[in-house]
Amino acid sequence: MRRIRAIAVLPTLFTLGNLVCGFFAIVVASRIAKSGTLDFVPAPRLETARQLWGSVDPTHNLMLCGGLIFLAMLFDMFDGQVARLTRTTSDFGGQLDSLCDVVSFGVAPAFLLVKMCPQFTNLHREAGWAIAALYACCAALRLARYNVETDETDDLGWFAGLPTPAAAAVVASFAILSYTIRNEINFEIYADFDWWMQRLLPLFVAGVALLMVSRVPYPHLVTQLLRGKRSFSHVVTIVVTMIALLTVRWYAIPILGCGYVAVPALRTAWQWMVPTKTSITTTPNEAV
Repeated sequence: MRRIRAIAVLPTLFTLGNLVCGFFAIVVASRIAKSGTLDFVPAPRLETARQLWGSVDPTHNLMLCGGLIFLAMLFDMFDGQVARLTRTTSDFGGQLDSLCDVVSFGVAPAFLLVKMCPQFTNLHREAGWAIAALYACCAALRLARYNVETDETDDLGWFAGLPTPAAAAVVASFAILSYTIRNEINFEIYADFDWWMQRLLPLFVAGVALLMVSRVPYPHLVTQLLRGKRSFSHVVTIVVTMIALLTVRWYAIPILGCGYVAVPALRTAWQWMVPTKTSITTTPNEAV
């Protein structure tokens, strides 16, 4: 047995911050008590963050739980950067990162889904729990496969399968959107939104779970958009996108998240159903 002699402190703290956020997201989700219907009036406004932690309102806890998952994503994004900047990358850090990701991006979103969609669970109890379990299992399998298959020679600009943080962001964004629609946009349409979300989101998440263990290529957005030199128009596009996000706030995140999930999957399905001329001409030779 090989014994670990030293651990890089700063990257490890960032990685454990990811785990702590995921743990608290589960704790907050456990406080959500949606009976399937809510009083469709705005939740009481909160003056301080301390009031948010102590609130029993379901949409307050949905927002807090979703925010903690997004905060875990920030810790997950920066721990590797910190390790590279301090030249303290190690196998220990990589393994610990994946273990923390299972909690923050596997178990926490799955548990949040169950608490967020009680009507689906009440109508299809076995299916509701099965979808949540499927999501958590696929996240764990996705992370284990990534650890085994990835090495320094791989193309870091692409992922084989939907990355777990992106999958978790989809669930978390709908949790925050529930709060935004009820309290900041128009609480009168919240009833219709909540009715549809509780019935369709679990089905969409089941597809998201399968995409995590697929081989569909997904772009690494940080690598492809921010690293290296880019054209002037590329930079302008990023700036305009950031301004748009700041303007429309949280209710744009589900649209972007669903687009990131769906577009590569649809492109791959189209290429599979409509083979290119190259694949058509090479098929007979390969058969011989």
